[in-house]
Amino acid sequence: MTGGAMALDERRTRAYFTLLEAGGLLQQLMEEQLRRDGDLSYLQFFLLARLAEAPGGRMRMTDLADTLLHSRSGLSYQAAKLEKTGLLRREPSQDDERSVTAIITREGRTLLEAVLPGHVALVENGMFAALDDHQADALADALGAVRDRLRALAPSSAERRRGRT
Repeated sequence: MTGGAMALDERRTRAYFTLLEAGGLLQQLMEEQLRRDGDLSYLQFFLLARLAEAPGGRMRMTDLADTLLHSRSGLSYQAAKLEKTGLLRREPSQDDERSVTAIITREGRTLLEAVLPGHVALVENGMFAALDDHQADALADALGAVRDRLRALAPSSAERRRGRT
């Protein structure tokens, strides 16, 4: 990444690789914790968590794909696995007959509540214990700006699907 006309400077290179490494390590630790505490993958956990915080515990699958940054087919596969175990259900959307809505079940909420203490402890100990309040605020601001910029550049799941047809 250094050298050449299109290279990042040293500060940006360090920030980039540090972000990738920290994110990868945190995700690896979360995967282990979620498997151990709830037999959930990282994606399954975030799918249930997004549904749990959505109004009425429901979201269209297309919207879930966009917020979780995952393909609709991959998300449908994970949703089917969760549906088979009774953690969510899917039904035709009330607003658009072509859409499917995912709804978290009582069992899904119960499992989410069971894995959350370990998840929160991991995030607190693995991430926030290394930061003071000022650093946590600065990190949230910086990553929020990066996320917003990347969301503006990334196509939605519908745009990705249209590009393949």
